[in-house]
Amino acid sequence: MLRIHFGDADLAAVRVAAAPNPLWEIATSLHRFQTRDGRWAYADWLRTVRLRLREKGLERALRTVLLPLFPRAAYFPDFLTPGRGVDGLAEGLDAILATSPRRVTKELARLDRTVGAPPWVARLADPEDRKELVRLLRAYHDAVIAPYEETVRSHFDAERAALGREFLDGGVHGLLGGKGPALHWRPPSLHLVLPPAAREIRLDGRGLTLLPTYFCWRTPTRLADPALPPVVCYPVRRDATAPPPDHPLADAASAPLTALLGRTRAVALRAVADGATTGEIARAAGVSAASASRHATALRDAGLITSSRHAATVLHTLTPTGASLLRAAAHRA
Repeated sequence: MLRIHFGDADLAAVRVAAAPNPLWEIATSLHRFQTRDGRWAYADWLRTVRLRLREKGLERALRTVLLPLFPRAAYFPDFLTPGRGVDGLAEGLDAILATSPRRVTKELARLDRTVGAPPWVARLADPEDRKELVRLLRAYHDAVIAPYEETVRSHFDAERAALGREFLDGGVHGLLGGKGPALHWRPPSLHLVLPPAAREIRLDGRGLTLLPTYFCWRTPTRLADPALPPVVCYPVRRDATAPPPDHPLADAASAPLTALLGRTRAVALRAVADGATTGEIARAAGVSAASASRHATALRDAGLITSSRHAATVLHTLTPTGASLLRAAAHRA
């Protein structure tokens, strides 16, 4: 158990990442290859990407380079998940290249002490050799993450919407609470269920960034070096009223809704389960923003959702009738 201790100044400096970090998605997706935990939730993804990795000739690099650098449930180097990744993959990869050789050497030595590392990893301290790793990370991302970017982003946006409501209802205590058994808030500390022995980190006024991550499963993770800007990567929550999209029951749960509403409006209604903007509905359903707006209007006129404007954004949420409809469809499935 890890305890992150908050002072008053830290509570005022809690924030949620503005966008998914593709480097963290890469790291946590590599963890999915190393365990059967949550295999059902990513079964279709795993089948598809294994074939794609084989077609791209990346299987050997996955086994010999990436998996040894990103061991699950153990330490992996912090420089591989830079904060600049929220600005896009290119920014994150540039940050990896710009990391000082001294820091890279230090973190790779810790990796070797923790789980053992192949001798070649020492060469990554040289920025020229690191370019090969960056090219591999880009190729892996293109094959494994990029085809699912809309799914990743829609889950991320739904999580941010839910966090926004929790903050409005309960302030920062509401924002930090309710993240599940592996990440829970006991003022003045946030408790993370992590493999290392019990210890405490004091934020000392630096605040904390919460990073919802699609490929993170059950157990949150964080940057290992306490001197770095504190970040907690944790799993996006999945819709409690219906099976996750990758679950075998998802199609069964969607079938009665699709028959009643049509596919696009059924997807839109499920997207709204955790709160969604018009843009998020559009991404989830694969339609234009104008089309998503028309479908949202139809659902609102039917009494299934309600809409409220916040500045330039319209947030859609379920009415009791809409929530009952989703629960009934999931129950029948």
